[in-house]
Amino acid sequence: DALREKLEATLGAYTIERELGGGGMSRVFVACENALGRTVVVKVISPDLTEALNVERFRREIQLAARLQHPHIVPLLAAGEVGGLPYFTMPFIQGESLRDRLKARGEMPVSDAVRVLREVAAALAYAHANGVVHRDIKPDNVMISGGSAMVMDFGVAKAVTDAATTRATTLTQLGVALGTPAYMAPEQAAADPSTDHRADIYAFGVMSYEMLTGETPFAGRPAQAMLAAHAVETPEPISRRRPAVPAQLASLIMRCLEKRPSDRPQTADEIVRVLDSLQLTANHQVA
Repeated sequence: DALREKLEATLGAYTIERELGGGGMSRVFVACENALGRTVVVKVISPDLTEALNVERFRREIQLAARLQHPHIVPLLAAGEVGGLPYFTMPFIQGESLRDRLKARGEMPVSDAVRVLREVAAALAYAHANGVVHRDIKPDNVMISGGSAMVMDFGVAKAVTDAATTRATTLTQLGVALGTPAYMAPEQAAADPSTDHRADIYAFGVMSYEMLTGETPFAGRPAQAMLAAHAVETPEPISRRRPAVPAQLASLIMRCLEKRPSDRPQTADEIVRVLDSLQLTANHQVA
């Protein structure tokens, strides 16, 4: 494989061990960092996206994301270019993705879901406070390791979207290639230039809904129909799908799913506070 050979040649400090199944956005390799003997993941942005990419802008976004240091964020270790294709490296996390966890066991017990959501919300609050939006929050980008949630690929989707030279390319190539129409906020789907951190709050709402009901709000529709549903349809209330979900939690998630950014919780900090109060209540009930 030519890309793998190029990687080996460019990344002299690493030995490529194997390829992991990549997403629509990148090819993913597991490598050993020779000096430290540690395992890392190398992600190479796929060529069809790179054609429409402003590499300088991509590099800027990645540099911003690389400054993030938080217990629930997988850090970026290095970035560069191989044969004109941008790549970045991150630690190899032992564990399973939230996507694998949901596939294997379906909807989660409420207390488990609240714990994971609180950790993801804390990661978002920290990143947003540091000027970094994720733009691709979904179960595939959350790792569960040692019982803790870690969000990966911070800033990467935004780097690709913002660095894409035309808005049209952005949505069709990125949204649909990534398979993320299920989590895409209406303003993001409309390629609204004023899209901000509140798109992450929407995607967080979709992911929460899926963790508690086993399905995203508009599951089972083709990509374009799904994007249209996000724009105009009200999702079925969680309370109807799973009555055992505490009312305060169900209401928080449905607020995250509001069409207008100004109707959602305005910060991830606000979400953390609600989830904390839920955990306290749960602990009192257990006690």
